Amino acid sequence: MRARRLVAVASVAVGLVALSGCRAEPGVAAYVGDHRITEDAVTAVLDDARVKNPAPTSAATPSPGEEQPDLPGPQLPARRQVASVLVLTEVCERVSAERNYQPRGQAMPQQVAQEVGLSPESDYVRRLAELYTCLSGMPVGEPVEPTAQDIADVIAAGRKAGAISAEMTDEVAGRQLNDDQLRGALAIRKALAEAVEGHDVTVNPRYRPLEFPVLTFSGGAPAVNVPLGEPGSDAVTDL
Repeated sequence: MRARRLVAVASVAVGLVALSGCRAEPGVAAYVGDHRITEDAVTAVLDDARVKNPAPTSAATPSPGEEQPDLPGPQLPARRQVASVLVLTEVCERVSAERNYQPRGQAMPQQVAQEVGLSPESDYVRRLAELYTCLSGMPVGEPVEPTAQDIADVIAAGRKAGAISAEMTDEVAGRQLNDDQLRGALAIRKALAEAVEGHDVTVNPRYRPLEFPVLTFSGGAPAVNVPLGEPGSDAVTDL
């Protein structure tokens, strides 16, 4: 298991969601206070990613009547991923402005591009780098000792992602996972949750639950997430 490098070293202070009322305008993906993150904004980031990260095609010349085969292309972000980056960036920038936090590190698009497997020219990569840079200036408290439920949740996430073998018992997996990395990630999650809570985040039901990973397994699957906005919804989603 590895921490998302730039997030794990970040100092943070953000949080879960305090709702002041029901907000649901057509075309709005999420609200952060009075700021609207529109569906069009999410779509624009996705469209840019598709244009700047085209699927490769085979160099072999197809036989007459055959189509040029498509090769596996880069893994583009999902709408939910884009929305989570836009929401958390808005929260981080507001907290930083209010408390005069300054970045303590600079995340470069080239570095982030390698991590996510996309072109450094992509708007998504640029926005993710800006988020990591912002988070680097936010303070995090002391490491948090995981509860039994925390351990169980990480094990469940690892099994779902195939990052924990079926042969490994929960007891053994729990001992291996209960380390400084996990305690640091839980501290980041706590700090981020507190900041989101103070900035009236409301999320369109189609994106719920909206989360951002602060710790991932080696294959990139989330191990610990910070929730952004309301919990899950019964609404039908198409993300």
